[in-house]
Amino acid sequence: MDRSGKLVAGRALPALRRQGRATQLIVDGKPLVMIGGELHNSSSSSLRYMEPIWPRLRALHCNTVLAAVSWELVEPEEGRFELELVTGLVEAARSHGLKLVPLWFGTLKNSFSQYAPAWVKTDVRRFPRAKAQQGFRRGANSVFSAETLACDARAFARVMKHIREIDAEHQTVVMVQVENEVGILEQTRDYCAEAEAAFAKPVPAELMRYLRGHLEGLRGELCGAWEAAGSREAGTWTEVFGATGDEVFMAWHMGKFVDAVAAAGAKEYALPMFANAWLTGTPPGKAGVYPSGGPVSRMMDVWKAAAPHLFTLAPDNYDEEPFADACADYAREDNPLLIPEARRDHHAPACVWYALAEHDAMCFAPFGIDSVGLDDPAIVNIVQEGIAGQNATGNSRLLTQSFRVLNDMMPTIAKHHGSGNMIGILQREGQKSITRTLGGYVLTIEFNEERKPGVAPAGGLAIATGKDEFLVAGHGFRVRFAVDGKTGYWVENLAIDECVFVEGQLTCLRRLNGDEGGVRLRTREVEVCRAKLHPLAV
Repeated sequence: MDRSGKLVAGRALPALRRQGRATQLIVDGKPLVMIGGELHNSSSSSLRYMEPIWPRLRALHCNTVLAAVSWELVEPEEGRFELELVTGLVEAARSHGLKLVPLWFGTLKNSFSQYAPAWVKTDVRRFPRAKAQQGFRRGANSVFSAETLACDARAFARVMKHIREIDAEHQTVVMVQVENEVGILEQTRDYCAEAEAAFAKPVPAELMRYLRGHLEGLRGELCGAWEAAGSREAGTWTEVFGATGDEVFMAWHMGKFVDAVAAAGAKEYALPMFANAWLTGTPPGKAGVYPSGGPVSRMMDVWKAAAPHLFTLAPDNYDEEPFADACADYAREDNPLLIPEARRDHHAPACVWYALAEHDAMCFAPFGIDSVGLDDPAIVNIVQEGIAGQNATGNSRLLTQSFRVLNDMMPTIAKHHGSGNMIGILQREGQKSITRTLGGYVLTIEFNEERKPGVAPAGGLAIATGKDEFLVAGHGFRVRFAVDGKTGYWVENLAIDECVFVEGQLTCLRRLNGDEGGVRLRTREVEVCRAKLHPLAV
């Protein structure tokens, strides 16, 4: 059942379930980890354009696709809804065995309003624009407009009602993103008349109650700004949060806007909903360089207070070297990790292993998945025989292998979600080896090659599947085992097996106790090994 305990079309809705420290998405009674990709923004605007893409997504071993659904195409004239495109996307995903996550491009997409309908864009009196401090209008509709919110929420609710009508029985659509990378660029806040009136008011008591009630878990940046301003219990945004007041103000009102849109949709079809974030950059930039008021990690607590209808805030994690740091920023007990956008280059194969294993991520989706493996991204030149075949580049081949093996071993991964018995492996620049503890052993993970620009970093996972037994998968590293916390022991290999998964079941290909012995995973091939160990007192 969903969080409201409702059944739709006689079936429990896709819902969230805690397992240990992890949150799982349950679909048809089973955990679903979304391994897929997000389409280019314009690809899903045409069913004809999408026709050759669907088979390619299956050839990539995706199980889920994230696709834009824009307000301008859904409601080209006020009150007239055209939903054939939504129907076509849902039915095509279903026919190709894929789950679908619609991305609602409503009022805001990357802090602008280019996906709002023409009748909204051209009526700036009814739908006021955000304004710069100098008074000129921005390319974004203001979230302080009650009329903008009402119309956006109405359109989103109509889309969710339609999805319920055509898909509740099948559950192709498993969750929904509301708006896209919201915030305001090139300035710290909106200066339109409605925003100025709101900024002059005291910080809402609702937000202050939330912050006081969550003091121990508050992000350091927010807590530090509050303390530096005197830890006031009430006052204006600047009085309470000092120089950070503009960003907190925008985060509260952006969160409230997105939450109201999500709530309207949930009344029609209560699927899990989330918002995504344009990150602050490395090193972190100033608010306005990234969209001020968006759900960046430093504003996560403000968004949690403002948007209870969103189950998580999701990082669009394009960072190269600090990928792991951004994962850690967002993976917390009240915010399960979901990555709706990531790089699709040579970093992706290692990153998907790391996110799913180290942080129990429920989704990893490279952006522009429909271009993976193409020298020329023009759809007319696609060779449909399969991205895993002769047309694949080295990187796309490694990503395809990673997706395939992860899908095959997903029942095992899901079983160990939240257990503390699983780690992710991701090679950082300059690393020759790393050391981790797992299952009573110290694992020394040595990388086959030096991390160089343009070369895929090593990545994978290790699972302590039982006493003295491990499952290791991925590419580009080898593992040595030592007994944790005890001296006078050495570890011998009882059995090292090269394995594959067949219909979710682990199957041994060959025993590696000779010259090929040890857990050694090749650099440009995804492999799976099972190690049975014997700690021997010397």
